[in-house]
Amino acid sequence: MASPLLEIKDLNIAFETNRGDVRPVRDSSLDIYPGQTVALVGESGCGKSVTAMSVLRLIPSPPGKVLGGQVMFAGRDLLKLPESEMRKVRGKDIAMIFQEPMTSLNPVYTVGDQIVEAVTLHQRVSRRQAYQIAEQSLRDVGIADPGRRLSEYPHQMSGGMRQRVMIAMALSCKPKLLIADEPTTALDVTIQAQILELLRKLQRETGMSILLITHDLGVVAENADVVAVMYASRIVECATVEELFDHPKHPYTEALFHSVPKLGAHAERLQTIPGTVPNPARFPVGCKFHTRCHRTRELAAKAHGSAVGTAPETGTAPETVEITSAGERFRVLQRCRDDEPNLREVQPKHWAACHQLEGFDAAPVTEPKLAHQRDVVPQVVEAAAEEVSA
Repeated sequence: MASPLLEIKDLNIAFETNRGDVRPVRDSSLDIYPGQTVALVGESGCGKSVTAMSVLRLIPSPPGKVLGGQVMFAGRDLLKLPESEMRKVRGKDIAMIFQEPMTSLNPVYTVGDQIVEAVTLHQRVSRRQAYQIAEQSLRDVGIADPGRRLSEYPHQMSGGMRQRVMIAMALSCKPKLLIADEPTTALDVTIQAQILELLRKLQRETGMSILLITHDLGVVAENADVVAVMYASRIVECATVEELFDHPKHPYTEALFHSVPKLGAHAERLQTIPGTVPNPARFPVGCKFHTRCHRTRELAAKAHGSAVGTAPETGTAPETVEITSAGERFRVLQRCRDDEPNLREVQPKHWAACHQLEGFDAAPVTEPKLAHQRDVVPQVVEAAAEEVSA
């Protein structure tokens, strides 16, 4: 197996507040291999963007701080690099596309000046050569008449054009890893498809890795090799995209799939997940999903109402408790309320964190490591992997 390009190990991030530390990312581990696209999925507020920003050390300190963990990139812990070294990594080795291009581009500088600044910062080229690289970058992302566009300001472009400029800027220094934080959120469906196809094309040509942060499962199905599902600051499931879509294990993942509208379905209403993502300042005890979980509700109701719901390990009915969430009273399994599950390898190459999975307690607690790729260009990826090893 090739070595990972990026290894996030037991990452813990906190923000200082008047009421104490808030922890939006806890004990999160994730690997990305050369040429691979890893999707980080979850509702808004679950910690996806904070995880991505932590990789590039863009979390302001204070109030942000790293409580523990490592972010290993090509053998170096980015969390321990001096700021001068970190500036060399940002843009050159790891680039990032942000959610809203209008707030990421400086409105008082031309598009050309902003791309050229990134090029001259990381490459030893003249200003003339930097403009040539900038023009070629705009051409690569499908912008017509790139020479003229270099002298335009962000407000003179549409949302799709600005997003392409952001991609051009991110790719101008040929990074090994691209972090795309919901790159298509503000775009219409046609432009979304063009942007995602563009990223796939550039990935095939260069062998770069992509960390794709999104809550759009359609985007995940089309683009990802490996999927990590995040909920309330922790990764709760990780598997190959095929395995996750065919056999979701965690009840949160199941609920996400059920909430997706389906062509040809005759349901009058979409299924939704009750409640909201818990506030990081007031996470519930135990499994963070138990207040919204259909699985623990059903098992608790069955156990409480009859003797049928027995635990296979003990042969006795599991204990249940009554809780109140979002103004509703219902029963859940006591273990779910009191004990937070670890991420375990419940099947080969499939990790999940749920007490109610068959064989969960006997499954090993390991870090997710998946070098899986579904659309591989062997020569390009091999070259990228050799570069990482070197």
